[in-house]
Amino acid sequence: MPTIAIIDYDMGNLHSARKGLEMAGAQVKITHDRGEILNADGIVLPGVGAFDPAMVKLRSLGLDEVIRGAVGQGQPLLGICLGLQLLFARSAEGNEAGLHILEGTVERFQPEPDLTIPHMGWNQLQFTDRACELWQGLAPDPWVYFVHSYYPRPCDNSIISAHVTHGSQTVPVAIVQGKLMAVQFHPEKSGATGIQILKNFVTAVSNHCISNLSVPTYV
Repeated sequence: MPTIAIIDYDMGNLHSARKGLEMAGAQVKITHDRGEILNADGIVLPGVGAFDPAMVKLRSLGLDEVIRGAVGQGQPLLGICLGLQLLFARSAEGNEAGLHILEGTVERFQPEPDLTIPHMGWNQLQFTDRACELWQGLAPDPWVYFVHSYYPRPCDNSIISAHVTHGSQTVPVAIVQGKLMAVQFHPEKSGATGIQILKNFVTAVSNHCISNLSVPTYV
């Protein structure tokens, strides 16, 4: 059973994320301890709230460098909602610099007649990379739960794994770059589909652990 560290910086649905990951078969720690995060098999960066306070809090705890270090050493990481947005260089929501692990920005939905912002409720994913580890075992165009006014705009479109359409605007809502994965929706609030996505992340973490096992050399 892999160990997943949920990063605690007072800006996320920690307990619902924990419950979802435990249902998905992981052993979960909610922590802001550097050692526990870097020694975990995988990491979840949750987030609910605004970009600037989140980045200020991460920096005050020294977690910005911990997250960069974890990604740099190849630990699987799943960003959720604001946890996705923080991975980018900057956001239209505020003035603070982001983690800048991914090149790009975070943009706001444009106003339209009769369009509700924030985008809140259930909507259908449109896969651009059906082979992505996160989507295994899912039906086409599955319904997931969103609460957001902002969305990522990566410089490299090849890392976009899914879109969603709100009004007339089709925007990226899932990013995958190696073992770095992030989604704009809330899998922990997305019913059976969300649990399957979390199971897929846990499986990816387990596979990463197996691939990193040292093989003894015999002379």
